[in-house]
Amino acid sequence: MAALMSVEDIQVLETVRAFLHREARLLDDRDFDAWIECYHPDAEYWMPSWDVDDTLVTDPQTEISLVYYPNRGGLEDRVFRIKTDRSSATSLPEPRHNHNLTDIEVLGRDGDTVHVRYNWLTGYFRYNTNMYYWGYTEVDIDLGGAQPQITKKKVVLKNDYIHQVIDIYMT
Repeated sequence: MAALMSVEDIQVLETVRAFLHREARLLDDRDFDAWIECYHPDAEYWMPSWDVDDTLVTDPQTEISLVYYPNRGGLEDRVFRIKTDRSSATSLPEPRHNHNLTDIEVLGRDGDTVHVRYNWLTGYFRYNTNMYYWGYTEVDIDLGGAQPQITKKKVVLKNDYIHQVIDIYMT
């Protein structure tokens, strides 16, 4: 039998859910300026690749990753390139996408920071072609400020045989 959650645990889970759904909606709405504010300035954003042994790489400093930014500055640069048409991954026509999050689970807590895992499915449409990406994300969220902020994000793309450049809004 599962243990009952405390009122505080339920409140934290609802805060996390609302925050993650907002982050996904901001991407879907292409509101990149508001989306970037979901990230702490020191936030690490990592999408590891799969090794030849079908295991995830473990070190973004020494192994190839699909995406790696050691802090929000990398995400800010990415957003700048998307918004100024300096990105081959997002040149016209602009892609359309929709994020669906499921199984949001708080795995642990360290003070104001919660460690969360959730599954996702992203529908993606471009050049009259529908594509889907899916996987899971592990994320650390600081709930101690005026607004929650992501301090670390690891995105695991399960279907990594893709036909174009992967980008931040696909996952």
